[in-house]
Amino acid sequence: MSVEQITMPQLGESVTEGTISKWLVKPGDTVNKYDPLAEVLTDKVNAEIPSSFSGTIKELVAKEGDTLSVGEIILRIEVKNGDSNETEEAVENPSTITQPTSKDSQKMDQKKRYSPAVLRLSQEHGIDLSLVEGTGAGGRVTRKDLMKIIESGSSTVNVLKQTKTETQPERETTEAPTSPVQPIASSNFRTEPINVGDIEIPVTGVRKAIAANMKRSKQEVPHAWTMVEVDVTSLVEYRNSLKDSFRQKEGFNLTFFAFFVKAVAQALKEFPEVNSMWAEDKIIQKKDINLSIAVATDDALFVPVIKNADEKTIKGIAREIAELAEKARTGKLRADDIQGGTFTVNNTGSFGSVQSMGIINYPQAAILQVESIVKRPVIVNNGMIAPRDMVNLCLSLDHRVLDGLVCGRFLKRVKEILENISKDTTPIY
Repeated sequence: MSVEQITMPQLGESVTEGTISKWLVKPGDTVNKYDPLAEVLTDKVNAEIPSSFSGTIKELVAKEGDTLSVGEIILRIEVKNGDSNETEEAVENPSTITQPTSKDSQKMDQKKRYSPAVLRLSQEHGIDLSLVEGTGAGGRVTRKDLMKIIESGSSTVNVLKQTKTETQPERETTEAPTSPVQPIASSNFRTEPINVGDIEIPVTGVRKAIAANMKRSKQEVPHAWTMVEVDVTSLVEYRNSLKDSFRQKEGFNLTFFAFFVKAVAQALKEFPEVNSMWAEDKIIQKKDINLSIAVATDDALFVPVIKNADEKTIKGIAREIAELAEKARTGKLRADDIQGGTFTVNNTGSFGSVQSMGIINYPQAAILQVESIVKRPVIVNNGMIAPRDMVNLCLSLDHRVLDGLVCGRFLKRVKEILENISKDTTPIY
């Protein structure tokens, strides 16, 4: 038998870590290749990790609730492979395995490799990574190692000593570190007092991931904001005349949001600059128009993607909105469902908002908030006041990529498309 390792896979673009939410196996279980091993949470998806081998679970390295970087070991599995005695001897005595470099040099190479999350945390809290004793594979410093230091709220030197004690044989020493890690400033870490009646709510892996992504977007992206108001009276009349028969025929709702998504997709095709991403030394203008739509649950926010939205009918978009929203709310989104988004449309109007400033879904260049449709008195062409269905469209943009001119023209075009939707001009199928 040989012992193989299964590591944390990359479950989406720019995803650097995942949280084990639930183990689906236990030591001693026999699994086949592709059987699910665990449920994993990232900032945008709840996915299952499949087995890469057929065999017997030997050890669960990670615990439920642990957050691991991509590539870190989550479990070990025994696999039938040749002579069992020779294989077991090789596993128990790694020196018998021929390696291109020594074990020590491999460990040093691993320790020097830091994930983006680790680098970001160390920079934010002034931690010298060379002084941190890692507990990850090959001695690599993990996010958990840094969080242990940060959450101590006291001397990071003592935390480092504690970490070393847990991972190495205890050794007596009277020497202080020659270059200690700088203590964490009180402004970076604060413990709020817990009073009688207060409720402590543990932060889930999904909530931590959302927080990290939102913080990164606000710290790295110079946000700008603009808004237009749109008269959608004709759209409202058209959709309301169809909704009952559409629901009866198709089995899902024809929402106002489907019309907005279609209009945005059409405008992005005419203004491809808005369908872009910042990549430090270049701006990448995306060919495909893949629209991310924000779906909120009771405790999380997911952003599944409608692929090639410009090629779909309003009916097709309505179907995908219904299916993706259902997957998000039932925890059935797959990694492919949340990958490849190039622009985000957020239906903030669904809970009554009339004006909001969205945080850009990094690394995209913009996000559009579709607010609530409100009936208001408006001065029409003949100078008379009439009740009209009005909606605000609020655009947050990355000012490194986009300027006001192109965004103004883009929003003007979306407004024009929406105001001209009618039975005679806009097919549903």
